[in-house]
Amino acid sequence: LSLFLFFSLSLSLALSRALSLSLTLFFRRTEMSVRLRAPLQGQHSLPRRRKFTLRGGSASGDFHSISKASGKTGISSESRCSTAEKMASWTVVPVPDEVLLGKIRAGLAKIKVPSFGDRVRKVECVYSFDTPESPDGLFVSMSNFQGLSSAHLDMEFARHASPLYLNIKWKRIPKPTKPEAEKEEVTKLAIGVDGGFDTGEEKFDYEKTNFLAVMPDKILVPLPQQELPELITMVVDGIMKASDLSEEEAQVLSWEDKRQVTKYADSIVQLSNGKKINPDPSTWKCEDSGVTEGLWLNLSDGYIGSGRAQVGADGQMGGGTGAALKHYKEEKAKGNNYPLAVKLGTITPKGADVYSYSPEEDDMVENPKLAEHLKHWGINMMVMEKTEKTMAELQIDMNMKFDFDKICESGKALQTRSGPGYVGLKNMGNTCYLNSVVQVLCTLPEIKHRYVDKAADAFQSTPATDSADDFTCQMSKLAVGLLTEKYSKPEEGAEGACVTPQMFKFLVGKGHAEFSTGNQQDAQEYLTHLFSKMERAERTQKDGDLPVTKLFEFTCEERLLCMQSNKVKYTEGLKEKLLSVTIPLDAAVNAAEVQSYEERAGKRQKSDGAKDEETPIKPQIPFEAVVESYGQEQSIPDYMSPATNQKGVALKRTRFKTFPKYLFIHLKKYVMGEDWLPKKLDVLVKAPESLDLEGMRSTGPQPGEEMLPQDVPAAAAAGPVADESMVAQLMAMGFGENGCRRACLATNNSGTEDAMEWVFLHMQDANFNDPVEALAAAPGGSGSDSAGVSAESVEMLIGMGFKKAHAEKALRECGGDIERAADWLFSRIDSLDAMDVDEAPAGQGGGASVDAVAPNYKAQYKLKGFISHVGRSTACGHYVCHIKKDDKWTIFNDRKVAVSEDPPFDLGYIYLYESIGPA
Repeated sequence: LSLFLFFSLSLSLALSRALSLSLTLFFRRTEMSVRLRAPLQGQHSLPRRRKFTLRGGSASGDFHSISKASGKTGISSESRCSTAEKMASWTVVPVPDEVLLGKIRAGLAKIKVPSFGDRVRKVECVYSFDTPESPDGLFVSMSNFQGLSSAHLDMEFARHASPLYLNIKWKRIPKPTKPEAEKEEVTKLAIGVDGGFDTGEEKFDYEKTNFLAVMPDKILVPLPQQELPELITMVVDGIMKASDLSEEEAQVLSWEDKRQVTKYADSIVQLSNGKKINPDPSTWKCEDSGVTEGLWLNLSDGYIGSGRAQVGADGQMGGGTGAALKHYKEEKAKGNNYPLAVKLGTITPKGADVYSYSPEEDDMVENPKLAEHLKHWGINMMVMEKTEKTMAELQIDMNMKFDFDKICESGKALQTRSGPGYVGLKNMGNTCYLNSVVQVLCTLPEIKHRYVDKAADAFQSTPATDSADDFTCQMSKLAVGLLTEKYSKPEEGAEGACVTPQMFKFLVGKGHAEFSTGNQQDAQEYLTHLFSKMERAERTQKDGDLPVTKLFEFTCEERLLCMQSNKVKYTEGLKEKLLSVTIPLDAAVNAAEVQSYEERAGKRQKSDGAKDEETPIKPQIPFEAVVESYGQEQSIPDYMSPATNQKGVALKRTRFKTFPKYLFIHLKKYVMGEDWLPKKLDVLVKAPESLDLEGMRSTGPQPGEEMLPQDVPAAAAAGPVADESMVAQLMAMGFGENGCRRACLATNNSGTEDAMEWVFLHMQDANFNDPVEALAAAPGGSGSDSAGVSAESVEMLIGMGFKKAHAEKALRECGGDIERAADWLFSRIDSLDAMDVDEAPAGQGGGASVDAVAPNYKAQYKLKGFISHVGRSTACGHYVCHIKKDDKWTIFNDRKVAVSEDPPFDLGYIYLYESIGPA
């Protein structure tokens, strides 16, 4: 009986304790539910509660810490202690008490689960280049999902008072190095896709740990944590599952050379001339020269011809004689259109290289009916084997093995440079053009003053949610990364320090047809585009400082001499920021040697098609001759003279009216060949380290000169007329008449080459082929003056730094469309003050920096840096830059920064000179 009573009493006490614990848990859960419902009213509906299974002290889920090396989950006490030591300014609390839980619950009202439309930035800070690999990791706001470094948390908390952040920390664990034999072979001319070039350079696994960060107490709670409210779990889960890149940005980081389907696949003519091609490769040879490699079969008449000579991976010209292209042109002259040719050695059951010689395509193409077309000539595509490299493989060889020699100073043990100003930029795949341009600009002290010294103000005035789309903020972030100590120390095992300008690339390229893609681009075009972005941003900053873009501005003056009346006219041109000059090939100082080399090379190709082992002799053009070509006198044959009212010859000459502090000189190395195809001039133009342009200064009207009358005859006042001969030449290349006329008018009939460059830049415009007359008469055209303007739109344009009168005129011209009006204003930014509009009242629009006039400088210059390009066109190849810093020339080759032993002054594409001082 005593034992029975004892056990009954023990059982009663145990049941009572269990009931008490159950009631406590029930009321705590009810309290948490009430706290959760209140702040979530009107927000996104929450997903159903997740169930977590405890495993060794951690809950299973997508956000728990992961160690690929060990396969363990959870955070050990040793790991927590290590983290606490590293983050001395933060306190790690393994298990939160009721006081801390109360602070966390109080912050639930400001957080939410990320939805489909929310942009989550969990890879990089929006104000700096801190990442989860940084010592303090990356902090992601649970309210707006922006990534922040520990240095910017106080600023963000003061702005929004949102206390809860997800702290993401990654610790590198080196991967075992793969043997060369196991590495995936590059088989595609692509980046970031299977078979293409791998730019990720993933040499590490990562041990990943997450914490809940509580501000302003700077407390870290390891995750997952059983005691935390369930909303925290769902927010963390949503952040970790979200992608850091938009769909468009992800496409930019992966690029592949995709070929268009030829329009001749269904309509190609195939002659029945009794000709059949033996499938044995040993029987193939060029019908013109007897060459047995690099052969192309014309799919229309069965002609086998050699391909064009190609630049090998060693930089030497070799291979074909161009017989296949020559045959196409000869047949075209007879009235036969035989555009498609297949490279014989590349035929396999999966396809082959097909080229279209048609001017509308003139590129590698896809031919969906290739098997049928080959069968006509007796070739069974399904049994053929590849005997030669495809064009993509040859290009891969070029990209992987090209001997950059002088430009990249390959083969030399260059001394790495590090420290502020010597930080490299990672190539994200075809972004060397951006890297070179940015490095050259960031060497200027004015860039440092505006974008480094004032970075804190830019960050403070830009909310985190807007920072990724704010040019000043992102330019400041980039400049701070390159020019300060913060990221100037190389990582262990790395060749040098570098940062990744991912946000900057996306922002500057946004909305641009070319720069928003992952393709290689022209550095000169990107520099011009970057100037326009910078100018727009600086117009809104009324800080009294001279805009950086003003330091590159110069004005030219044209002198026109009418040969009929012997009278002259001086016209001030628009402000320019870059001097583009033509390379006069006839000024080569070694013309005889070049001609002799070309004759020898031609004989070798015709004899046996063998590779040319002789070192090429390139034309050497004096730099002075290139610059002087800009001011060379030009003849205008059909000039309508206002003095005689008749057409006649006039002579035009251009000189500098003002000189800038910094002068960019761009050599036009890409021109139109005799076959109307773009080609690169393979020339040497050695730039001097000192340049005197005083002889290019405009003198203005001289004593004894008689000025042409200003009044233009009515016939001429009707507007400019496109040069019919130029229009005909452009149309012969396959472009539409309206587009050709627009090109001629846009370039003031300055020449076919300039018009062609304009065509290449604007051929994708929606209105490229619209009639010129229709454009002028369309709403918003030059005659539109009746469109109403919105006061709100006017105020928005004034906020961008424009005067009220100019804003109203732009809106009238563009039918009230504010985006078109902004483009209209920026495209006429240098001529706004000369427009016939009523001036805005004092104090409206335009800060001190907006109306600032660029100062005039001396015409004597020192070379400060230059950008060089390796490759046959701006669509491929590689850019590097050389910059003179601390009296030493330094090469910036993406992430590699080193002392330059032999700067290639004669291989530059864009040169930057600095004036010796104000005029």
